[in-house]
Amino acid sequence: MRAIEIEGGKGPAEALRLVDRPAPEPAAGQIRIRVRAAGVNRPDLLQREGRYPPPPGAPDLLGLEVAGEVDATGAGVDRWRGGDRVCALLGGGGYAEYAVVDARHALPVPVGLDFVQAAALPETVCTVFANVFEAGSLQAGETLLVHGATSGIGVTAIQMAKAAGARVIATSRGAAKAAAAARLGADLSLDAAAGDMAAAIAGFGGADVVLDMVGAEYARLNQEALKPMGRWAVIATLSGPRAEIDLARLMMKRLVLTGSTLRARPADEKARLIAAVEARVWPWVASGAVRPPVEAVFPLEQAAAAHLRLEAGGHVGKVVLTV
Repeated sequence: MRAIEIEGGKGPAEALRLVDRPAPEPAAGQIRIRVRAAGVNRPDLLQREGRYPPPPGAPDLLGLEVAGEVDATGAGVDRWRGGDRVCALLGGGGYAEYAVVDARHALPVPVGLDFVQAAALPETVCTVFANVFEAGSLQAGETLLVHGATSGIGVTAIQMAKAAGARVIATSRGAAKAAAAARLGADLSLDAAAGDMAAAIAGFGGADVVLDMVGAEYARLNQEALKPMGRWAVIATLSGPRAEIDLARLMMKRLVLTGSTLRARPADEKARLIAAVEARVWPWVASGAVRPPVEAVFPLEQAAAAHLRLEAGGHVGKVVLTV
């Protein structure tokens, strides 16, 4: 099969190389997917740079989400059959023509979506659901504050929160991105490069949940923005991992600070999360309420260009590879 490797094990985007590899065989409880599209995510960039190694047992290839057809099944797989259209959450291996995955980590491609759109869903939807709806306990009528609102995670969070009946405050850098977040449904969309965000958020009534991809730079803002009993979920630290927390404020406001990653979770926990996503989020996807925009599509052999597009930071939505 064709696959993308990192020449030398780590390096810049230009280190990505198209190679031939043996196709993987599904073990018991696994399916093999003929990959048609693969999502490109920031953890892929970190792994390429040598800063996010795959967990034990995961493939060394990049790629955490794919869409395609079931090509083969291992022993004990009952739900899926050859030819079924699926998308899946992977521990790695998506930048290739074939990928194997725990059968419980696959979802049916929703009616009306093509493989490119479906490949943009699993990693992002599972991340938002786990952090905003499970750890953050966002409820209808509450307010979500999402930073990095035009990223793949951000655009998904806006739509999922609105589908759940919540209000959304979005922050992003630049007037064009702020306008894009507003078009996606944000009730208040702020340009982080202009104006007093803390005052604007306070004027809107504050936030019940914060989805934070920025980290240190926004730590003070988040503590000010959260209402009493607010929940602050950290999923990335793009501005640095070390932040100052006012413990007195945390106690007085009864705040909850939590953080998580998705890739290294145990297989059973991922299966539980996938089932919860299928039950609650897939109806939103089927209805069109959640349909993350795809910013750019590149063929597999142009994986380096896809990484450079994501690194440039001007995207609104997802970057996807076609295979």
